[in-house]
Amino acid sequence: MIKTSFQYDQTTARLYVEGLPDFSIGQEDGVIGILSGWRIELIGSHELEGKKEHLQSLMNVVQPYVRHRLSGVERSFGDPSSHVSIRPLEGSHEILLRSSQVGVNPLTIVLDDAELADLIRCLDDLILDHRVRIDWTIPANQPLLRRDLVDKVPFVKRFFTPVLGTSIFILTTSLFLTIPLPTLFEFSPSLVQPTDQKQ
Repeated sequence: MIKTSFQYDQTTARLYVEGLPDFSIGQEDGVIGILSGWRIELIGSHELEGKKEHLQSLMNVVQPYVRHRLSGVERSFGDPSSHVSIRPLEGSHEILLRSSQVGVNPLTIVLDDAELADLIRCLDDLILDHRVRIDWTIPANQPLLRRDLVDKVPFVKRFFTPVLGTSIFILTTSLFLTIPLPTLFEFSPSLVQPTDQKQ
């Protein structure tokens, strides 16, 4: 049985995966249904490899992290119990990878914006590749929390529009109240002109 391998290249990142078709569900040759190995080469950094769950963890933290960053929200993803975590670090992005082997220290990788973009594009290419028929358990995109978006807007800018609108309303109302009302015409019988009557 021959393994199948695919490669996804970007300027500063290269993702390499290999595996076999899952014949138990009728997959044909030339596809990957069972992932046997993967490797990510980052120019000027470390080479990453591991099991399927490690690649899955990388996807699960990097994708929502990038989505939040594109919306201007800076927050960390991943917890101490997960294989991978990522956080913003002084204009860069720090990825912490924890090995499942006992006694192996975590690996820290710092990427700039371009390197992170290349990494996420490689992961996207893998997920969207119809030749790799693996059910990646990627969480569905959720709307960003209102508090995350509100916290990014400066206090002055956040309240400028409603304060300006209220001020204009009060000023306009005050101006209308200063305009004198027109004098009402009073009906007087003496103003009625007599009409000619037929004799």
